[in-house]
Amino acid sequence: MEAVVNLYQEMMKYADPRIQGYPLMGSPLLMTSILLTYIYFVLSLGPRIMANRKPFQLRGFMIVYNFSLVALSLYIVYEFLMSGWLSTYTWRCDPVDYSSSPEALRMVRVAWLFLFSKFIELMDTVIFILRKKDGQVTFLHVFHHSVLPWSWWWGIKIAPGGMGSFHAMINSSVHVIMYLYYGLSALGPVAQPYLWWKKHMTAIQLIQFVLVSLHISQYYFMPSCNYQYPLIIHLIWMYGTIFFMLFSNFWYHSYTKGKRLPRVLQQNGAPGTTKVKAK
Repeated sequence: MEAVVNLYQEMMKYADPRIQGYPLMGSPLLMTSILLTYIYFVLSLGPRIMANRKPFQLRGFMIVYNFSLVALSLYIVYEFLMSGWLSTYTWRCDPVDYSSSPEALRMVRVAWLFLFSKFIELMDTVIFILRKKDGQVTFLHVFHHSVLPWSWWWGIKIAPGGMGSFHAMINSSVHVIMYLYYGLSALGPVAQPYLWWKKHMTAIQLIQFVLVSLHISQYYFMPSCNYQYPLIIHLIWMYGTIFFMLFSNFWYHSYTKGKRLPRVLQQNGAPGTTKVKAK
């Protein structure tokens, strides 16, 4: 325990004071408590509460929820572009700007907003529970939804911006497309003729991981790079590579071999459609 406390205190020495006043950012205790509560609810409390109840339909809520996330994701992408990626960033070795310039502060804001969106997306799993789609609450799904916001908290606490923010911008871009699909699916039969691109969702996710891995891999071939926290680079590279392999396996079994996989992550808006999410 003493070693953990010492590690925490050491890491907090590098905390960015510009983000200290944002909600959830004072200490990791609140966000960790939220994530632990989420895990307890979706794995234990929620299924027990719903055991003797009929599933909720939630169609109206899901329509609003999914299209709201489309709008939020679009805004996050725009803010990432305007706070560096379309102005001062080189798309190669871009260090974190720790100044108080308007652009640097804008990057801090959108980095926090991306983190906040991950907490909103915990509702995906809650919807599964309330609709009694317990089979869709897999280890991978819960692990992904809980670990990403936890790890991103540390990322923006120390390094909000720079080349480490590229994967967040790409992820939000993919979420625009994915939540649009989920929102249309929630509309029911009236939208079915416009969902012909379902098969391409996995391809879009694979492209995401390729782009993230290629961008971050530049670090290993540069003669020098003054990005301040190489550990973040290593973690992003591992994330992109591992999930590329996982989704490649899904693509192979679903579309190359033509086998129907277990519906690991079912769409929260329309029964019988598959929801495979990348965060």
